[in-house]
Order: sequence, then structure tokens, then C-alpha cells
Amino acid sequence: MQEGSHATFQAAAGTDRTLVRAAFRVTTDGLLSVLLAPSCASCGQLLEQPTQGPVCEPCWQSILPLTPPLCEGCGTPLPAWRVVSIPLLRCPRCRRLASHIDRACAIGTFDGTLRAIIHAFKYEGRRSLAGRLAGMMRSRGSELLDSAAWAIPVPLHPSRRRQRGFNQAVDLARNLGLPVRRALARRRATSTQTGLSAAQRRRNVHDAFALRDTWLGRRMGHDERTVLRDSIVVLVDDVSTTGATLEACARVLKEAAAVREVRALTAARAVTERR
Repeated sequence: MQEGSHATFQAAAGTDRTLVRAAFRVTTDGLLSVLLAPSCASCGQLLEQPTQGPVCEPCWQSILPLTPPLCEGCGTPLPAWRVVSIPLLRCPRCRRLASHIDRACAIGTFDGTLRAIIHAFKYEGRRSLAGRLAGMMRSRGSELLDSAAWAIPVPLHPSRRRQRGFNQAVDLARNLGLPVRRALARRRATSTQTGLSAAQRRRNVHDAFALRDTWLGRRMGHDERTVLRDSIVVLVDDVSTTGATLEACARVLKEAAAVREVRALTAARAVTERR
């Protein structure tokens, strides 16, 4: 067979395989829709393409980005007049309080569809949602990921990890395209942050985190201080409400590991809570 004919044959074969897979997917979607009638984890409507995941495409497309201008410190939306009145785009809280987080970003606001998707991912064990959420985090947070050396997931306490079965921050971090380093450990169980004020949240997580090798009391094959020193890292979590948990983690990384820069990337950011 001549080279040109061989290439044509391979292209045709590839097209045939693509068509077969597409036909199989359509057939499977139809059967699942009839037999199981799965509903979207966000809106509750019948899924037309259940093989594509537990959330329908219209729900994914309805997630809107946070509208600029955004605070360069925490990522919270700012009034438009700050663009011309304040050279450094910082919200009142970030200008008032020193932070160990250099920059922060999120997909969107923690409400509506995004809140429902994160709830299904985190509390209903829909771990397949991590890939799509992380893809949106990569897109919205591309500048934060650029030049970073590590993605560091916010840790769960071992008891919470056993209860939930997984750490949602780890699942997200693994899909961001950066090497993942589980450099932090939660050294004491903390009460839920839900319903707490910003000050209460900061007290709740105060000294709750440590470098993992220090907390475990043995060498992990690498000294976290040596590996992380003078590097740029991205802290990863599902939601930032007041930023207290991220700040507590960043403080450990800056003070105990001497990292050069800590950036924070989350799936959602709460913007309606009093700051």
C-alpha cells in the first residue's frame, strides 16, 4: 500500500471509530434516560446526556464569572469607581488587614448553580464533577497558575476525611495541570465554619494547620521546607467565604516553609457576607 493510500486508510478508520463512539454514546444516553431517568444534580431536570456527567450542559453554561474590577488580594468584586480612584485594586478588608495570600481567584460567586454543583460534588460524592470544575478554575485562574511550582490542596482532618471518603480540594488540585504537593496537615479538628462570623472563623482555624512532615513527626522522604522554599504555590479549595482557612494555610507556608508567593484558587467565592 502506498504511503498516501495508507494515510487515507488511517484517517478513514479514525473517522469510523469516532462515529461508532458517538453512536454508542447517543444510544447509551437514550437507554440511561429511559431506564434510570437520572436528573441534573443542579436543576433537577432530566439529563439528556447522562454519560457526560451528573450536571446538564445548560447549568454549566449558566455559571457566570465574577465581574471586574476584582480585589487583587482576595478576588472579591469591587465597585467600578475604585478603578479610577485607587491605584491598587484592594477591597477595604485587604487594605485594612495584612495577608499572607498574594493573589486570589475563583470561578464565580458561591450561589445558584455553582453552589448546587459544589454541594453535589462535596456532600453527595459526585467526584466526577471535579474535572469540569477544575477546568473552569484553570480557565478563570490561568494567571495564578502561570509560573507556579505546586498546587497545594487545603487538607481535611483525618476524621473528616474518613467521614466524607475523599478530600474535595485534592480532587480539584489533581486536575489543574500543576504538580500536587500535599504539604499541609490539619493538626486538630475544627468545628464547621458555617454560620460563623469572619472573626470567629479566624479564631476557629488559628494554628489548625502545620507542615505535613512536621505534624507527622517523621521525614516523608522530602523536607517540605527544602522543597517549597522560595517557590510560588497555589492553595486550592472548593469555596472561600471569608478566606480564614486559606489565610491560616498561607501563614504556615510563608512562615514555616518560606515560600516566596502564595496564591489561592477556589471553585467559588462568597461575596455577600459582611466583610
